[in-house]
Amino acid sequence: MKKIISLILAVLMICATLMAFASCGKKEDTLVMATNAAFPPYEYKEGDSFKGIDVEIAQAIAEKLGKKLEIADVEFGSIIGGVQEGKYDFGMAGMTVTEKRLESVNFSTTYATGIQVIIVADGSAIESLDSIFVFDENGDPTGLQNPEIKVGVQQDTTGDIYCSDDITNWGLNDVEEDGTITTDRVVRYKTGAEAVAALKSGKVDCVIIDNEPAKSFVAANEGIHILEGDNEYAIEDYAICVAKENTALLEQINKALAELTEDGTIGKIIEKYIPTSN
Repeated sequence: MKKIISLILAVLMICATLMAFASCGKKEDTLVMATNAAFPPYEYKEGDSFKGIDVEIAQAIAEKLGKKLEIADVEFGSIIGGVQEGKYDFGMAGMTVTEKRLESVNFSTTYATGIQVIIVADGSAIESLDSIFVFDENGDPTGLQNPEIKVGVQQDTTGDIYCSDDITNWGLNDVEEDGTITTDRVVRYKTGAEAVAALKSGKVDCVIIDNEPAKSFVAANEGIHILEGDNEYAIEDYAICVAKENTALLEQINKALAELTEDGTIGKIIEKYIPTSN
């Protein structure tokens, strides 16, 4: 009986080893990037093809590392978890470095800067940040002009994170010291396009999202516009997330980013999608 059990265990160990080798061999020459391809011009799809700033930068990184790039299009909120679990080698989706995210993954050096802006319907009573917040003499928010305001965001993005905070931290919610939200004014959608559709149908009063996708949404939809002037909601840096234990890949990505910045590749990619002449 013991011999049979030992034989079974040995066979199982051999199978596990062979599977591990097969798995490693399958991905040996491939980098799997997790993204959410609904965030133009950083990542989007044309037919079956992936396009955008992040896609082209990721491709350039893969080429630097002598790898093939494979792209997994997933919900934004599942990217970090998938990178943690090893399903994906890295996540790249117009992703901002935050303290909360740093608890789960590491981030590369910055490769682009994003601005969170406010989209409103034409004729909206919201004409500036002053239309949303009540400010003290120091310019800090102390309350809302309209406590019934509803704000649309793409769930799990930094727009969602920022808006979900307390009003005194430039959020739109009432939040207790322990983090409990007592009044939630944020309406979360799976994509920015859904949030914009909600704005057009009057379900939300405004949408807060990155400036570049915002410009694409406004161009594709009549009757909405971005608040202009000094009305940016937040300014942030984008980076690539990597599993904490995968320090070797992080170092390789940072080295590739430095070289691609130095030789002008990243600048040309960004200029292609966001011309400075616009």
